[in-house]
Amino acid sequence: MRIGAAEQSLVRVTLNGQVREAHCEPRMLLSDFLRHALGATGTHVGCEHGVCGACTVQVDGVAMRSCLMLAVQADGRSVDTVEGLAQGESLSDLQAAFHRHHSLQCGFCTAGILMSCDDYLRRYPQPDEQALREMLSGHLCRCTGYSPIVAAVLEVAAARAAADGDNKAGRNEE
Repeated sequence: MRIGAAEQSLVRVTLNGQVREAHCEPRMLLSDFLRHALGATGTHVGCEHGVCGACTVQVDGVAMRSCLMLAVQADGRSVDTVEGLAQGESLSDLQAAFHRHHSLQCGFCTAGILMSCDDYLRRYPQPDEQALREMLSGHLCRCTGYSPIVAAVLEVAAARAAADGDNKAGRNEE
């Protein structure tokens, strides 16, 4: 079935745990759909070529550039943005560490970096600094110099490992 460029498609996603839907043209980018149709303005649009990483979100739990995906491709899928990282009114441990380490200045790239780091820590809970820096090389940040970002992520990884160790020790005592 061929859809004309001006025709509207209904796109339904689970955005940060809530089912949301809106109509859009089939050629609308996911980044624009999130910002303009669903109001998730934490997703920033930088280069629109997938190079800068500012638009990074998670689709079905995997970090990806929302400027390289059409909104219609996300139909029926789970999309998480930076707005979904916080637990209620409290920052996530990763967001709080970014704050403590002054890992952001202008904040434009921060949402995408947070989403990539969140995904990365789920897949690699104990990253080494070199591997972490390599992952971050997919993001362009003109303000921070990356060292505070690396320090924040490594701090979170260590804290999570310590908490996991405490939880395992507590279960062994029972």
